[in-house]
Amino acid sequence: MTSEGNLIQGEWLRAVAPDGLQQSVGLLKALSEAHTIRRLELPVHTMLPVVLRQVLLPVMIDALGAPRTRQEWAERFHRGHFSPDERDRLAHYLGPRYGDRFRLFDAERPFAQAAGLEALNGDTKTAAQLVPSVASGNNVPLFSALSEADELLLTPEDAALWLLHVHCWDTASIKTGAVGDPQAKNGKTTGNPTGPLGQLGVIVPTGQTLYETLLLNTPILPDGLEPGDRPQWAWNERPATLGCKPPAEAAWSERPATGLLDLLTFQARRIRLIACETEQGPRVHRAIVSAGDRLAQTPEFEPHTAWQHTIKPKKGQPHRRPRRHTSGRTAWQGLGTLLAMTLPVESDGPYTSLLLRQIGDLQRSRVLSGSYPLGVETSGLEYGAHPSVVENAIGDDLPLPVNALLAQDDGLREALLECVAQADQAARALDGLNNDLRRAAGGDPLPRDKGSRPSAQFLHSLDQTMRRLLAGLRTVDEDDEELLERAQLAWEQSVQIAADLEASLLLAAAPPRAVVGRTVKNGDKEFVYRSGKAIGVFRTRLADILPRAAEERRVQREETAAA
Repeated sequence: MTSEGNLIQGEWLRAVAPDGLQQSVGLLKALSEAHTIRRLELPVHTMLPVVLRQVLLPVMIDALGAPRTRQEWAERFHRGHFSPDERDRLAHYLGPRYGDRFRLFDAERPFAQAAGLEALNGDTKTAAQLVPSVASGNNVPLFSALSEADELLLTPEDAALWLLHVHCWDTASIKTGAVGDPQAKNGKTTGNPTGPLGQLGVIVPTGQTLYETLLLNTPILPDGLEPGDRPQWAWNERPATLGCKPPAEAAWSERPATGLLDLLTFQARRIRLIACETEQGPRVHRAIVSAGDRLAQTPEFEPHTAWQHTIKPKKGQPHRRPRRHTSGRTAWQGLGTLLAMTLPVESDGPYTSLLLRQIGDLQRSRVLSGSYPLGVETSGLEYGAHPSVVENAIGDDLPLPVNALLAQDDGLREALLECVAQADQAARALDGLNNDLRRAAGGDPLPRDKGSRPSAQFLHSLDQTMRRLLAGLRTVDEDDEELLERAQLAWEQSVQIAADLEASLLLAAAPPRAVVGRTVKNGDKEFVYRSGKAIGVFRTRLADILPRAAEERRVQREETAAA
Protein backbone atom coordinates (compact mmCIF):
# COMPACT_ATOMS: atom_id res chain seq x y z
CA MET A 1 0.00 0.00 0.00
CA THR A 2 1.26 3.49 -0.82
CA SER A 3 2.25 6.05 1.80
CA GLU A 4 -1.21 7.61 1.45
CA GLY A 5 -2.85 4.25 2.11
CA ASN A 6 -4.61 4.07 -1.26
CA LEU A 7 -7.30 1.42 -0.87
CA ILE A 8 -8.14 1.37 -4.57
CA GLN A 9 -4.75 0.22 -5.82
CA GLY A 10 -3.07 -0.76 -2.54
CA GLU A 11 -3.00 -4.50 -1.89
CA TRP A 12 -4.98 -4.72 1.36
CA LEU A 13 -7.40 -7.58 0.64
CA ARG A 14 -6.25 -11.22 0.50
CA ALA A 15 -8.00 -12.94 -2.39
CA VAL A 16 -8.17 -16.74 -2.68
CA ALA A 17 -8.41 -18.13 -6.22
CA PRO A 18 -10.40 -21.31 -7.06
CA ASP A 19 -7.12 -23.31 -7.03
CA GLY A 20 -6.32 -22.08 -3.51
CA LEU A 21 -3.58 -19.63 -4.46
CA GLN A 22 -3.68 -16.32 -2.59
CA GLN A 23 -2.75 -12.83 -3.69
CA SER A 24 -3.22 -9.37 -2.23
CA VAL A 25 -5.46 -7.07 -4.23
CA GLY A 26 -6.82 -3.54 -4.02
CA LEU A 27 -10.45 -2.51 -4.12
CA LEU A 28 -10.64 -2.00 -7.89
CA LYS A 29 -9.06 -5.35 -8.71
CA ALA A 30 -11.20 -7.17 -6.13
CA LEU A 31 -14.31 -5.88 -7.89
CA SER A 32 -13.30 -5.99 -11.55
CA GLU A 33 -11.84 -9.51 -11.19
CA ALA A 34 -14.37 -10.77 -8.63
CA HIS A 35 -15.26 -13.70 -10.92
CA THR A 36 -11.70 -15.05 -10.53
CA ILE A 37 -11.78 -14.88 -6.72
CA ARG A 38 -13.24 -17.77 -4.74
CA ARG A 39 -13.38 -15.88 -1.46
CA LEU A 40 -11.55 -13.34 0.68
CA GLU A 41 -9.14 -14.49 3.38
CA LEU A 42 -9.87 -12.29 6.37
CA PRO A 43 -8.46 -12.25 9.92
CA VAL A 44 -11.72 -13.03 11.76
CA HIS A 45 -15.18 -14.37 10.90
CA THR A 46 -16.87 -11.05 11.68
CA MET A 47 -14.80 -9.30 9.00
CA LEU A 48 -16.63 -10.62 5.90
CA PRO A 49 -19.83 -8.61 6.44
CA VAL A 50 -17.66 -5.59 7.27
CA VAL A 51 -15.80 -5.63 3.95
CA LEU A 52 -18.94 -6.41 1.97
CA ARG A 53 -21.02 -3.68 3.60
CA GLN A 54 -18.46 -0.92 4.07
CA VAL A 55 -16.79 -1.03 0.64
CA LEU A 56 -17.56 -3.76 -1.92
CA LEU A 57 -21.37 -3.69 -2.04
CA PRO A 58 -21.90 0.09 -1.80
CA VAL A 59 -19.26 0.79 -4.47
CA MET A 60 -20.83 -1.77 -6.81
CA ILE A 61 -24.42 -0.67 -6.16
CA ASP A 62 -23.66 3.06 -6.36
CA ALA A 63 -21.56 2.71 -9.51
CA LEU A 64 -23.81 0.28 -11.40
CA GLY A 65 -27.19 0.75 -9.75
CA ALA A 66 -29.22 -1.86 -7.92
CA PRO A 67 -31.13 -4.41 -10.01
CA ARG A 68 -34.80 -3.45 -10.23
CA THR A 69 -36.25 -6.75 -11.45
CA ARG A 70 -35.58 -10.47 -11.13
CA GLN A 71 -34.68 -10.50 -14.80
CA GLU A 72 -32.06 -7.79 -14.37
CA TRP A 73 -30.61 -9.62 -11.35
CA ALA A 74 -30.60 -12.90 -13.31
CA GLU A 75 -28.85 -11.35 -16.30
CA ARG A 76 -26.04 -10.08 -14.07
CA PHE A 77 -25.78 -13.29 -12.07
CA HIS A 78 -25.74 -15.74 -14.97
CA ARG A 79 -23.21 -13.65 -16.89
CA GLY A 80 -20.82 -14.58 -14.09
CA HIS A 81 -18.65 -11.47 -14.33
CA PHE A 82 -18.82 -7.72 -14.78
CA SER A 83 -19.24 -6.70 -18.41
CA PRO A 84 -16.58 -4.47 -20.03
CA ASP A 85 -18.95 -1.51 -19.68
CA GLU A 86 -19.51 -2.26 -15.99
CA ARG A 87 -15.78 -2.56 -15.38
CA ASP A 88 -15.30 0.84 -17.06
CA ARG A 89 -17.98 2.34 -14.80
CA LEU A 90 -16.34 0.84 -11.71
CA ALA A 91 -12.96 2.22 -12.82
CA HIS A 92 -14.47 5.65 -13.37
CA TYR A 93 -16.22 5.54 -10.00
CA LEU A 94 -12.99 4.62 -8.21
CA GLY A 95 -10.94 6.96 -10.39
CA PRO A 96 -12.02 10.41 -11.53
CA ARG A 97 -15.26 10.43 -9.53
CA TYR A 98 -14.31 9.28 -6.02
CA GLY A 99 -10.72 8.12 -6.26
CA ASP A 100 -9.53 10.72 -3.74
CA ARG A 101 -12.00 9.46 -1.11
CA PHE A 102 -10.30 6.09 -0.54
CA ARG A 103 -6.98 7.18 0.96
CA LEU A 104 -6.40 6.00 4.50
CA PHE A 105 -3.90 8.74 5.45
CA ASP A 106 -5.18 11.62 3.34
CA ALA A 107 -4.69 14.92 5.18
CA GLU A 108 -8.10 16.38 4.24
CA ARG A 109 -10.45 13.41 3.72
CA PRO A 110 -9.02 10.22 5.20
CA PHE A 111 -11.20 7.23 4.39
CA ALA A 112 -13.90 6.45 7.01
CA GLN A 113 -12.34 8.97 9.40
CA ALA A 114 -12.74 12.52 10.66
CA ALA A 115 -9.73 14.57 9.63
CA GLY A 116 -8.25 16.61 12.46
CA LEU A 117 -10.25 14.81 15.14
CA GLU A 118 -8.86 15.70 18.56
CA ALA A 119 -9.71 14.55 22.06
CA LEU A 120 -10.85 17.18 24.53
CA ASN A 121 -7.99 16.17 26.84
CA GLY A 122 -5.50 16.11 23.96
CA ASP A 123 -4.67 12.41 24.48
CA THR A 124 -4.62 9.54 22.04
CA LYS A 125 -4.87 5.82 22.76
CA THR A 126 -3.04 2.81 21.41
CA ALA A 127 -4.22 1.10 18.24
CA ALA A 128 -5.25 -1.84 20.44
CA GLN A 129 -8.67 -0.23 20.88
CA LEU A 130 -9.37 -1.07 17.22
CA VAL A 131 -8.87 -4.84 17.73
CA PRO A 132 -11.36 -6.53 20.10
CA SER A 133 -9.06 -9.50 20.76
CA VAL A 134 -6.40 -7.20 22.27
CA ALA A 135 -6.70 -5.74 25.78
CA SER A 136 -7.83 -2.11 25.82
CA GLY A 137 -9.76 -0.21 28.49
CA ASN A 138 -12.52 -2.36 30.01
CA ASN A 139 -12.19 -4.91 27.22
CA VAL A 140 -9.62 -7.38 28.59
CA PRO A 141 -9.73 -10.72 26.73
CA LEU A 142 -8.54 -13.70 28.78
CA PHE A 143 -5.80 -14.79 26.40
CA SER A 144 -4.70 -11.46 24.96
CA ALA A 145 -1.03 -11.52 24.01
CA LEU A 146 -0.69 -7.80 24.69
CA SER A 147 -1.66 -5.52 27.56
CA GLU A 148 -2.87 -1.95 27.16
CA ALA A 149 0.63 -0.73 27.99
CA ASP A 150 2.12 -2.58 24.99
CA GLU A 151 2.39 -0.77 21.69
CA LEU A 152 0.53 -2.38 18.81
CA LEU A 153 1.79 -1.47 15.34
CA LEU A 154 -0.76 -2.10 12.60
CA THR A 155 0.20 -2.21 8.95
CA PRO A 156 -1.93 0.05 6.74
CA GLU A 157 -3.61 -3.10 5.37
CA ASP A 158 -4.61 -4.34 8.82
CA ALA A 159 -5.49 -0.85 10.02
CA ALA A 160 -7.95 -0.42 7.14
CA LEU A 161 -9.74 -3.65 8.04
CA TRP A 162 -9.92 -2.95 11.77
CA LEU A 163 -11.01 0.64 11.14
CA LEU A 164 -14.07 -0.64 9.28
CA HIS A 165 -14.59 -3.36 11.88
CA VAL A 166 -14.92 -0.69 14.60
CA HIS A 167 -17.64 1.12 12.66
CA CYS A 168 -19.63 -2.13 12.51
CA TRP A 169 -18.87 -4.02 15.74
CA ASP A 170 -17.43 -1.61 18.33
CA THR A 171 -18.38 -2.09 21.98
CA ALA A 172 -20.69 0.29 23.85
CA SER A 173 -17.95 1.52 26.14
CA ILE A 174 -17.46 5.17 27.09
CA LYS A 175 -15.90 7.03 24.18
CA THR A 176 -13.32 9.79 24.11
CA GLY A 177 -14.93 13.22 24.06
CA ALA A 178 -13.94 15.04 20.89
CA VAL A 179 -13.34 18.72 20.27
CA GLY A 180 -16.39 20.00 18.43
CA ASP A 181 -18.80 17.44 19.85
CA PRO A 182 -21.44 19.43 21.77
CA GLN A 183 -22.72 16.26 23.43
CA ALA A 184 -19.40 15.36 25.09
CA LYS A 185 -19.29 15.96 28.85
CA ASN A 186 -16.30 15.84 31.18
CA GLY A 187 -14.08 14.74 28.33
CA LYS A 188 -16.15 11.71 27.34
CA THR A 189 -19.37 10.53 25.70
CA THR A 190 -21.60 7.99 27.45
CA GLY A 191 -24.67 6.01 26.42
CA ASN A 192 -23.08 4.74 23.23
CA PRO A 193 -24.69 1.71 21.60
CA THR A 194 -22.61 -1.03 20.02
CA GLY A 195 -21.82 -0.80 16.33
CA PRO A 196 -24.84 -1.56 14.09
CA LEU A 197 -23.81 -5.17 13.41
CA GLY A 198 -23.34 -5.81 17.12
CA GLN A 199 -27.11 -5.66 17.47
CA LEU A 200 -27.72 -8.30 14.79
CA GLY A 201 -27.22 -11.99 14.15
CA VAL A 202 -25.48 -11.49 10.81
CA ILE A 203 -26.34 -13.86 7.94
CA VAL A 204 -24.34 -13.61 4.69
CA PRO A 205 -25.24 -15.82 1.70
CA THR A 206 -22.16 -16.90 -0.26
CA GLY A 207 -21.63 -18.19 -3.78
CA GLN A 208 -18.95 -19.99 -5.75
CA THR A 209 -17.05 -16.78 -6.51
CA LEU A 210 -16.80 -13.34 -4.97
CA TYR A 211 -18.83 -12.03 -7.91
CA GLU A 212 -21.69 -14.42 -7.11
CA THR A 213 -21.43 -13.54 -3.41
CA LEU A 214 -21.79 -9.85 -4.28
CA LEU A 215 -24.94 -10.51 -6.32
CA LEU A 216 -26.41 -12.82 -3.66
CA ASN A 217 -25.99 -9.95 -1.18
CA THR A 218 -27.56 -7.36 -3.48
CA PRO A 219 -31.25 -6.64 -2.79
CA ILE A 220 -33.55 -6.16 -5.77
CA LEU A 221 -34.95 -2.62 -5.48
CA PRO A 222 -37.96 -2.13 -7.80
CA ASP A 223 -37.95 1.64 -7.19
CA GLY A 224 -34.18 2.00 -7.13
CA LEU A 225 -32.22 3.72 -4.39
CA GLU A 226 -33.90 6.21 -2.09
CA PRO A 227 -33.53 9.88 -3.10
CA GLY A 228 -30.56 11.36 -1.28
CA ASP A 229 -29.19 7.94 -0.28
CA ARG A 230 -25.42 8.20 -0.49
CA PRO A 231 -22.47 6.20 0.91
CA GLN A 232 -20.32 7.78 3.60
CA TRP A 233 -17.59 8.90 1.19
CA ALA A 234 -20.19 10.96 -0.72
CA TRP A 235 -21.86 12.46 2.37
CA ASN A 236 -21.56 15.97 0.92
CA GLU A 237 -24.08 14.95 -1.78
CA ARG A 238 -26.83 14.24 0.75
CA PRO A 239 -29.60 16.87 0.80
CA ALA A 240 -29.32 19.20 3.78
CA THR A 241 -32.99 18.55 4.51
CA LEU A 242 -32.10 15.06 5.74
CA GLY A 243 -30.34 16.58 8.75
CA CYS A 244 -27.33 14.24 8.65
CA LYS A 245 -24.18 15.35 10.46
CA PRO A 246 -21.08 15.17 8.23
CA PRO A 247 -19.11 12.02 9.25
CA ALA A 248 -15.91 14.00 8.71
CA GLU A 249 -16.75 16.20 11.70
CA ALA A 250 -16.88 15.43 15.42
CA ALA A 251 -20.59 16.24 15.84
CA TRP A 252 -23.01 13.33 15.50
CA SER A 253 -26.72 12.61 15.72
CA GLU A 254 -29.17 9.80 16.34
CA ARG A 255 -31.02 9.24 13.11
CA PRO A 256 -32.56 6.62 10.82
CA ALA A 257 -30.68 5.35 7.80
CA THR A 258 -31.63 7.32 4.69
CA GLY A 259 -31.42 4.23 2.50
CA LEU A 260 -29.42 1.11 1.68
CA LEU A 261 -26.10 2.82 0.91
CA ASP A 262 -26.25 4.91 4.08
CA LEU A 263 -27.09 1.80 6.12
CA LEU A 264 -24.25 -0.26 4.68
CA THR A 265 -21.64 2.46 5.29
CA PHE A 266 -23.10 3.86 8.51
CA GLN A 267 -20.42 5.74 10.45
CA ALA A 268 -21.14 4.65 14.03
CA ARG A 269 -17.91 6.21 15.32
CA ARG A 270 -15.72 9.20 14.62
CA ILE A 271 -12.17 7.90 14.24
CA ARG A 272 -8.74 9.19 13.37
CA LEU A 273 -5.81 6.86 12.77
CA ILE A 274 -2.36 8.13 13.72
CA ALA A 275 0.57 6.64 11.88
CA CYS A 276 4.31 6.66 12.52
CA GLU A 277 7.20 5.88 10.21
CA THR A 278 9.17 2.70 10.81
CA GLU A 279 11.88 0.88 8.87
CA GLN A 280 9.13 -1.29 7.39
CA GLY A 281 7.04 1.70 6.32
CA PRO A 282 4.10 3.52 7.93
CA ARG A 283 2.41 1.83 10.88
CA VAL A 284 -0.72 2.86 12.78
CA HIS A 285 0.24 3.01 16.46
CA ARG A 286 -2.31 5.41 17.97
CA ALA A 287 -5.96 6.26 17.34
CA ILE A 288 -8.83 8.38 18.57
CA VAL A 289 -12.23 6.69 18.70
CA SER A 290 -15.12 8.93 19.71
CA ALA A 291 -18.90 8.78 19.47
CA GLY A 292 -20.47 8.65 16.03
CA ASP A 293 -23.92 8.48 14.51
CA ARG A 294 -26.46 6.33 16.33
CA LEU A 295 -28.89 4.27 14.29
CA ALA A 296 -32.34 5.14 15.61
CA GLN A 297 -33.73 1.71 14.72
CA THR A 298 -32.68 -1.22 12.56
CA PRO A 299 -34.77 -0.70 9.41
CA GLU A 300 -36.75 -3.52 7.84
CA PHE A 301 -34.67 -3.17 4.65
CA GLU A 302 -31.61 -4.36 6.63
CA PRO A 303 -30.49 -7.28 4.42
CA HIS A 304 -28.18 -9.24 6.73
CA THR A 305 -30.24 -10.31 9.73
CA ALA A 306 -33.13 -12.60 10.59
CA TRP A 307 -35.99 -11.21 12.64
CA GLN A 308 -38.07 -12.04 15.68
CA HIS A 309 -41.66 -11.12 14.87
CA THR A 310 -43.91 -10.26 17.78
CA ILE A 311 -47.68 -10.21 17.25
CA LYS A 312 -48.40 -7.90 20.18
CA PRO A 313 -45.24 -5.94 21.03
CA LYS A 314 -44.94 -3.76 24.10
CA LYS A 315 -45.91 -0.13 23.77
CA GLY A 316 -43.35 1.75 21.72
CA GLN A 317 -41.67 -1.46 20.46
CA PRO A 318 -41.73 -2.55 16.79
CA HIS A 319 -43.37 -5.78 15.65
CA ARG A 320 -40.09 -6.95 14.16
CA ARG A 321 -36.71 -6.88 15.88
CA PRO A 322 -33.32 -8.29 14.79
CA ARG A 323 -32.70 -11.84 15.98
CA ARG A 324 -29.22 -12.52 17.37
CA HIS A 325 -27.29 -15.78 17.24
CA THR A 326 -27.03 -17.94 20.35
CA SER A 327 -23.55 -18.61 21.69
CA GLY A 328 -22.60 -22.29 21.76
CA ARG A 329 -24.98 -23.30 18.97
CA THR A 330 -23.81 -24.09 15.45
CA ALA A 331 -25.43 -22.53 12.41
CA TRP A 332 -27.27 -25.74 11.51
CA GLN A 333 -28.92 -25.79 14.93
CA GLY A 334 -30.47 -22.47 13.90
CA LEU A 335 -31.96 -23.77 10.65
CA GLY A 336 -35.41 -23.12 12.08
CA THR A 337 -34.65 -19.40 11.83
CA LEU A 338 -32.76 -19.53 8.52
CA LEU A 339 -35.63 -21.41 6.85
CA ALA A 340 -38.50 -19.38 8.37
CA MET A 341 -39.72 -18.14 5.00
CA THR A 342 -43.18 -16.90 5.98
CA LEU A 343 -44.05 -14.11 8.40
CA PRO A 344 -45.67 -15.52 11.58
CA VAL A 345 -49.30 -14.37 11.77
CA GLU A 346 -50.78 -16.37 14.65
CA SER A 347 -47.93 -16.44 17.17
CA ASP A 348 -44.51 -14.92 17.84
CA GLY A 349 -41.69 -16.49 15.87
CA PRO A 350 -38.64 -16.06 13.62
CA TYR A 351 -38.60 -14.64 10.11
CA THR A 352 -35.53 -15.21 7.96
CA SER A 353 -33.39 -12.52 6.36
CA LEU A 354 -34.44 -10.39 3.41
CA LEU A 355 -31.68 -11.89 1.26
CA LEU A 356 -32.59 -15.52 1.95
CA ARG A 357 -36.23 -14.72 1.21
CA GLN A 358 -35.10 -13.13 -2.05
CA ILE A 359 -33.05 -16.20 -2.95
CA GLY A 360 -36.09 -18.41 -2.29
CA ASP A 361 -38.17 -16.17 -4.54
CA LEU A 362 -35.50 -16.33 -7.27
CA GLN A 363 -35.54 -20.11 -7.09
CA ARG A 364 -39.34 -20.20 -7.24
CA SER A 365 -39.15 -18.07 -10.38
CA ARG A 366 -36.54 -20.49 -11.82
CA VAL A 367 -34.02 -17.66 -11.94
CA LEU A 368 -31.74 -19.61 -9.58
CA SER A 369 -31.37 -23.37 -9.85
CA GLY A 370 -32.52 -25.49 -6.92
CA SER A 371 -29.20 -27.36 -7.09
CA TYR A 372 -27.11 -24.19 -6.83
CA PRO A 373 -24.38 -24.71 -4.18
CA LEU A 374 -25.46 -21.90 -1.87
CA GLY A 375 -23.50 -21.26 1.30
CA VAL A 376 -24.36 -19.22 4.37
CA GLU A 377 -21.95 -17.57 6.79
CA THR A 378 -23.20 -16.48 10.20
CA SER A 379 -21.36 -14.15 12.54
CA GLY A 380 -21.92 -12.13 15.67
CA LEU A 381 -20.30 -10.78 18.80
CA GLU A 382 -21.50 -11.59 22.28
CA TYR A 383 -21.00 -8.65 24.61
CA GLY A 384 -20.89 -8.68 28.38
CA ALA A 385 -23.69 -7.82 30.82
CA HIS A 386 -22.79 -4.26 29.98
CA PRO A 387 -21.83 -4.28 26.28
CA SER A 388 -18.55 -2.46 26.89
CA VAL A 389 -16.61 -5.72 26.59
CA VAL A 390 -16.57 -8.56 24.05
CA GLU A 391 -17.09 -11.94 25.71
CA ASN A 392 -17.34 -14.21 22.70
CA ALA A 393 -17.21 -14.20 18.92
CA ILE A 394 -19.70 -16.32 16.99
CA GLY A 395 -18.92 -17.52 13.48
CA ASP A 396 -19.96 -20.46 11.35
CA ASP A 397 -20.69 -21.43 7.77
CA LEU A 398 -22.70 -24.20 6.19
CA PRO A 399 -24.09 -25.35 2.84
CA LEU A 400 -27.79 -24.66 2.39
CA PRO A 401 -30.14 -26.36 -0.11
CA VAL A 402 -31.81 -23.63 -2.16
CA ASN A 403 -34.95 -25.74 -2.53
CA ALA A 404 -35.45 -25.48 1.23
CA LEU A 405 -35.99 -21.74 0.75
CA LEU A 406 -39.18 -22.23 -1.26
CA ALA A 407 -42.00 -20.76 0.81
CA GLN A 408 -44.69 -22.88 -0.83
CA ASP A 409 -42.86 -26.27 -0.81
CA ASP A 410 -42.53 -27.60 2.71
CA GLY A 411 -41.13 -31.09 2.05
CA LEU A 412 -37.39 -30.48 2.07
CA ARG A 413 -37.59 -27.69 4.65
CA GLU A 414 -39.69 -29.80 7.03
CA ALA A 415 -37.28 -32.73 6.61
CA LEU A 416 -34.31 -30.54 7.53
CA LEU A 417 -36.09 -29.06 10.53
CA GLU A 418 -37.05 -32.56 11.69
CA CYS A 419 -33.38 -33.59 11.53
CA VAL A 420 -32.35 -30.61 13.65
CA ALA A 421 -35.14 -31.29 16.15
CA GLN A 422 -34.08 -34.93 16.43
CA ALA A 423 -30.52 -33.90 17.27
CA ASP A 424 -31.75 -31.50 19.96
CA GLN A 425 -34.15 -34.07 21.44
CA ALA A 426 -31.48 -36.79 21.47
CA ALA A 427 -29.12 -34.34 23.18
CA ARG A 428 -31.70 -33.66 25.89
CA ALA A 429 -32.24 -37.40 26.30
CA LEU A 430 -28.49 -37.84 26.88
CA ASP A 431 -28.51 -35.09 29.49
CA GLY A 432 -31.49 -36.81 31.12
CA LEU A 433 -29.58 -40.10 31.19
CA ASN A 434 -26.61 -38.35 32.75
CA ASN A 435 -28.80 -36.84 35.48
CA ASP A 436 -30.51 -40.18 36.19
CA LEU A 437 -27.13 -41.92 36.53
CA ARG A 438 -25.97 -39.19 38.91
CA ARG A 439 -29.10 -39.70 41.02
CA ALA A 440 -28.64 -43.48 40.96
CA ALA A 441 -25.08 -43.02 42.28
CA GLY A 442 -26.31 -40.83 45.15
CA GLY A 443 -25.66 -37.43 43.61
CA ASP A 444 -27.74 -34.59 42.25
CA PRO A 445 -28.44 -33.64 38.65
CA LEU A 446 -26.27 -30.95 37.09
CA PRO A 447 -27.56 -27.39 37.48
CA ARG A 448 -28.64 -25.85 34.18
CA ASP A 449 -25.80 -23.35 34.01
CA LYS A 450 -22.95 -25.45 35.38
CA GLY A 451 -20.87 -28.46 34.50
CA SER A 452 -19.89 -30.23 31.29
CA ARG A 453 -22.82 -31.95 29.61
CA PRO A 454 -22.73 -34.99 27.32
CA SER A 455 -25.05 -33.19 24.93
CA ALA A 456 -22.26 -30.76 23.96
CA GLN A 457 -19.89 -33.51 22.82
CA PHE A 458 -22.78 -35.36 21.16
CA LEU A 459 -23.87 -32.36 19.07
CA HIS A 460 -20.26 -31.64 18.16
CA SER A 461 -19.87 -35.23 16.90
CA LEU A 462 -22.88 -34.71 14.58
CA ASP A 463 -21.53 -31.51 13.05
CA GLN A 464 -19.79 -33.00 10.01
CA THR A 465 -22.64 -35.44 9.44
CA MET A 466 -25.15 -32.60 9.24
CA ARG A 467 -22.92 -30.62 6.89
CA ARG A 468 -22.62 -33.65 4.57
CA LEU A 469 -26.40 -34.04 4.70
CA LEU A 470 -26.96 -30.38 3.79
CA ALA A 471 -24.40 -30.53 0.97
CA GLY A 472 -25.99 -33.71 -0.39
CA LEU A 473 -29.51 -32.33 -0.26
CA ARG A 474 -28.51 -29.31 -2.37
CA THR A 475 -28.90 -31.57 -5.43
CA VAL A 476 -32.16 -33.24 -4.33
CA ASP A 477 -35.37 -32.20 -6.03
CA GLU A 478 -38.13 -31.32 -3.60
CA ASP A 479 -40.38 -33.93 -5.29
CA ASP A 480 -37.92 -36.81 -4.82
CA GLU A 481 -39.58 -38.17 -1.68
CA GLU A 482 -37.85 -41.57 -1.82
CA LEU A 483 -34.35 -40.08 -1.85
CA LEU A 484 -35.32 -37.66 0.88
CA GLU A 485 -36.64 -40.51 3.02
CA ARG A 486 -33.38 -42.45 2.56
CA ALA A 487 -31.41 -39.37 3.59
CA GLN A 488 -33.49 -39.02 6.75
CA LEU A 489 -32.99 -42.70 7.59
CA ALA A 490 -29.21 -42.32 7.17
CA TRP A 491 -29.32 -39.26 9.42
CA GLU A 492 -31.28 -41.07 12.13
CA GLN A 493 -28.86 -43.99 12.03
CA SER A 494 -25.94 -41.58 12.46
CA VAL A 495 -27.69 -39.92 15.41
CA GLN A 496 -28.39 -43.36 16.90
CA ILE A 497 -24.73 -44.41 16.65
CA ALA A 498 -23.46 -41.14 18.15
CA ALA A 499 -26.03 -41.23 20.98
CA ASP A 500 -25.29 -44.89 21.78
CA LEU A 501 -21.57 -44.12 21.96
CA GLU A 502 -22.09 -41.24 24.39
CA ALA A 503 -24.52 -43.34 26.46
CA SER A 504 -22.03 -46.19 26.72
CA LEU A 505 -19.36 -43.76 27.95
CA LEU A 506 -21.74 -42.42 30.60
CA LEU A 507 -22.68 -45.93 31.70
CA ALA A 508 -19.03 -46.99 31.90
CA ALA A 509 -18.22 -43.96 34.07
CA ALA A 510 -21.06 -44.63 36.54
CA PRO A 511 -19.85 -46.09 39.88
CA PRO A 512 -20.93 -49.64 40.92
CA ARG A 513 -23.46 -48.31 43.43
CA ALA A 514 -25.48 -46.91 40.51
CA VAL A 515 -26.41 -50.53 39.63
CA VAL A 516 -28.19 -50.95 42.98
CA GLY A 517 -29.46 -47.40 42.81
CA ARG A 518 -31.55 -45.58 45.35
CA THR A 519 -35.09 -44.43 46.09
CA VAL A 520 -35.84 -40.70 46.29
CA LYS A 521 -38.96 -39.34 47.96
CA ASN A 522 -40.61 -36.23 46.57
CA GLY A 523 -43.73 -35.45 48.61
CA ASP A 524 -45.96 -38.49 48.66
CA LYS A 525 -44.24 -40.08 45.67
CA GLU A 526 -41.17 -42.31 45.49
CA PHE A 527 -38.84 -42.48 42.52
CA VAL A 528 -36.40 -45.34 41.97
CA TYR A 529 -33.16 -44.54 40.17
CA ARG A 530 -30.93 -47.37 38.91
CA SER A 531 -28.48 -47.47 36.02
CA GLY A 532 -30.37 -50.32 34.32
CA LYS A 533 -33.65 -48.44 34.50
CA ALA A 534 -31.98 -45.21 33.34
CA ILE A 535 -30.52 -46.78 30.20
CA GLY A 536 -33.83 -48.47 29.45
CA VAL A 537 -35.71 -45.15 29.66
CA PHE A 538 -33.06 -43.53 27.46
CA ARG A 539 -33.36 -46.19 24.75
CA THR A 540 -37.14 -45.92 24.76
CA ARG A 541 -36.92 -42.16 24.35
CA LEU A 542 -34.36 -42.52 21.57
CA ALA A 543 -36.61 -44.97 19.70
CA ASP A 544 -39.44 -42.43 19.87
CA ILE A 545 -37.14 -39.65 18.62
CA LEU A 546 -35.69 -41.74 15.75
CA PRO A 547 -38.64 -43.80 14.42
CA ARG A 548 -37.08 -44.67 11.05
CA ALA A 549 -33.91 -46.06 12.63
CA ALA A 550 -35.99 -47.98 15.18
CA GLU A 551 -38.17 -49.49 12.44
CA GLU A 552 -35.10 -50.44 10.41
CA ARG A 553 -33.63 -52.28 13.42
CA ARG A 554 -36.95 -54.08 14.02
CA VAL A 555 -37.07 -55.28 10.41
CA GLN A 556 -33.46 -56.46 10.58
CA ARG A 557 -34.19 -58.41 13.79
CA GLU A 558 -37.18 -60.10 12.20
CA GLU A 559 -35.18 -61.02 9.11
CA THR A 560 -32.39 -62.40 11.25
CA ALA A 561 -34.87 -64.45 13.31
CA ALA A 562 -36.56 -65.78 10.16
CA ALA A 563 -33.22 -66.84 8.73
